[in-house]
Amino acid sequence: MTWNIPNILNATLENDVVKLRRIGIDDKEGFAQIAYDPDSWTYMVSVVHDEPSLVTFLERAIADSLAGTRVVFAIIDKASGRFAGTTAFGNLAPADRRLEIGWSWLGAPYRGTAVNRATKGLLLEYAFSELGCERVEFKTDVLNSRARAGLKSIGATEEGVMRSFNFMPSGRRRDAIYYSILKAEWPDVRATRFR
Repeated sequence: MTWNIPNILNATLENDVVKLRRIGIDDKEGFAQIAYDPDSWTYMVSVVHDEPSLVTFLERAIADSLAGTRVVFAIIDKASGRFAGTTAFGNLAPADRRLEIGWSWLGAPYRGTAVNRATKGLLLEYAFSELGCERVEFKTDVLNSRARAGLKSIGATEEGVMRSFNFMPSGRRRDAIYYSILKAEWPDVRATRFR
């Protein structure tokens, strides 16, 4: 099985809460309004703290998308029309019908709102229905209690910890915790968690 990366890149996913679309360098001004909050980057492998680091973040997201290693989406809050954050499909393994949803961050005004659940629901539906995935995985910093609670709330199953997984910008070695949702689980998860 192969995936048509250009089709995924050009997909616009939408529900009543959010619109997900391809990220672009023209999004810099919109993201600048929410991106410089240090709390957004505590558990991320990238850090955005000023305009040059935001440009670097966007350029890398665009390059990864064009190379087919990640498909990065801008998250637009439909109520306000403003940028809420970014998310991505990554670790793409079409032969195994598997991918990861991650590299996600939300600006402070959007944390604890319906934006994250609405975003994950769109991505999961696309992964299972359009791409034919058998498995969608997520990973986060074992210390990121907010993300861990969010993953449990959408019905993801905790699988285990990969110890000393990678370096963080601070120099700390991160333990990464994995979660997943399987294709066979998706109908029940969708019905009970994404109504």
